[in-house]
Amino acid sequence: MNRKIIVLDTTLRDGEQVPGAKLNTQQKVEFAQQLKRLNVDIIEAGFPASSAGDFQAVQEIVRTVGDSVSVTALARAVKSDIESVYESIKLAQNPFIHIVLGTSNIHVEKKFSRSKDAVMQMGVDAVKFAKTLLPEVQYSTEDASRSEFEYLWQTIEAVVKAGATIINVPDTVGYAVPEEFGELIRKINDRLKNLNDKVVLSVHCHNDLGLATANTLAAIKNGAEKVECTINGLGERAGNTSLEEVVMGLKVRENYFNCHTQIQLKEILRTSRLLTHLTGLDVQVNKAITGENAFAHSSGIHQDGLLKDKNVYEIMSPEEVGAESMELILTARSGRHAFRNAVEKIGFDTSNPNDFEELFAKFLQLADAKKEVYDHDVFYLVTEHRKIDQGTSHLYELESFQVVTNDLVPTATVQLKKGGESYTDSKVGDGPIDALYSAIKALVGLDVQLRDYKINSLSRGKEAIGRVNIRLEYQGKTYSGRAMDTDIIKASALAFLNGINAAVLDAPGEPQAAVQGASE
Repeated sequence: MNRKIIVLDTTLRDGEQVPGAKLNTQQKVEFAQQLKRLNVDIIEAGFPASSAGDFQAVQEIVRTVGDSVSVTALARAVKSDIESVYESIKLAQNPFIHIVLGTSNIHVEKKFSRSKDAVMQMGVDAVKFAKTLLPEVQYSTEDASRSEFEYLWQTIEAVVKAGATIINVPDTVGYAVPEEFGELIRKINDRLKNLNDKVVLSVHCHNDLGLATANTLAAIKNGAEKVECTINGLGERAGNTSLEEVVMGLKVRENYFNCHTQIQLKEILRTSRLLTHLTGLDVQVNKAITGENAFAHSSGIHQDGLLKDKNVYEIMSPEEVGAESMELILTARSGRHAFRNAVEKIGFDTSNPNDFEELFAKFLQLADAKKEVYDHDVFYLVTEHRKIDQGTSHLYELESFQVVTNDLVPTATVQLKKGGESYTDSKVGDGPIDALYSAIKALVGLDVQLRDYKINSLSRGKEAIGRVNIRLEYQGKTYSGRAMDTDIIKASALAFLNGINAAVLDAPGEPQAAVQGASE
């Protein structure tokens, strides 16, 4: 019997807990639309109780894709959290509430400071309340892999009797090893089928020891029916189970696992690249399935074997996951159809005809200037076109700048606009970027510290677009800024300013970005 494995993608919730990976509402919707094309079964859209912005983003995802994809969101075992999840997802076609509560001794004793029975009762009460709102409720036994089995089972039994329809078993801190985790799932599965065979058994693994994919596949082999993953393995600390690795593991070794998913394999690489573009977090080059070198062969022996037969050194083809052997290069003569294909290929929607015509006009201008337009240029064009209007007068804009670099006194002069006023200042520094950032810091008056600066090229030729990613720290929090331009000094200024604006938006009076206890 070939079982179907349910795939929940939690990139927009657990994946977004990575410092610097926070997306705005428009970016989340863009990515949710790509997850729909990828054909995931469930999207975990966020943690709506954490902020007003996250609540609104979950609602917008439901409005956009909730008619065809099941949508859930995370709640702690607290009535207000559960109500926030319900209000944000209730319009979806197949919504369910996801509740998380710890079961390990360290969580019960250190995190809650309550007795085991009291914590268990918290879970039961939470499930009972959630059942008054929606028929489908998932219960996650946080830190299950470090829990005493009998208490873990007693908790599962109690919440199932209270109405939980999905039991999720997380390896929250990546502590498990495959044989051990597989045996844990087998024991729970056996008891769960005797208790209520309609309850779905799910797993959620983290990658602290590099075993998230192995643990997830071991769980599937031992009866798990649902897996929780992220694209590119994105997630806090060392990340989550990589969706593409699990899906292709089941595909390539189907005879061993006797399982399959409904994932559209050819959308895998497109989804990975869109996430990289949106977050600015690059995939390591040797990452399985989605890394740049995943299908590259440099060894002479390997190349010789591949020329004779691809099966000599490839267990799957790059085309199977959406990789292409060539990139379509656009020019001003390419026309609307080719441009539309390029925009859709990188994961953006083109269904709004007026918006597309505006975008196409900008493409023609870029094509006239650059002559040849590559995929990365198209992404830059689309993201610049679709930047959200923040609707606030307290954000900073770059009006103009001048940087003079030499081996004596590098100097930068910057003019910023805030509301209807302009401000100008000049500073010197150890180099052009240091001088530039010193001038910006002086103008905005915030004591921000640059923690990470990275620049790379997004396209070819002398007109190549440079992408700058920065991380800065302000008042103990980390903020990221990204920008792209053919002028790398300008891109550096814009990225730094974007990071500062993120800090300004997160200042008192604005919705806060995080709430303790969101992990799983």
